[in-house]
Amino acid sequence: MSESQQRFHAIVHGHVQGVSFRYYTIATARTLDLTGWVRNLPNGTVEAIAEGPKVQLDSLLVFLRRGSPEARVTKVDVEWLPASGEFEAFTAGEE
Repeated sequence: MSESQQRFHAIVHGHVQGVSFRYYTIATARTLDLTGWVRNLPNGTVEAIAEGPKVQLDSLLVFLRRGSPEARVTKVDVEWLPASGEFEAFTAGEE
């Protein structure tokens, strides 16, 4: 795996469930050729893990901070981690 690959773990807060947030996140991540997953959490937030080049990850973070058309994002907590290379695609995670 290339050293240029990075990973982030993000928790998105706000009105982000029931507004196609995961669908748009998956579409955006796939367009950016990233791997990982996104899922709803029981507390109303959305969790995402993404891996790929930093530039593309930054672009996904721009989307996460804006959200889908009906979403109202109030905060995104992001933790940067080393890439693991464990994902083959970007998918919906288990809830």
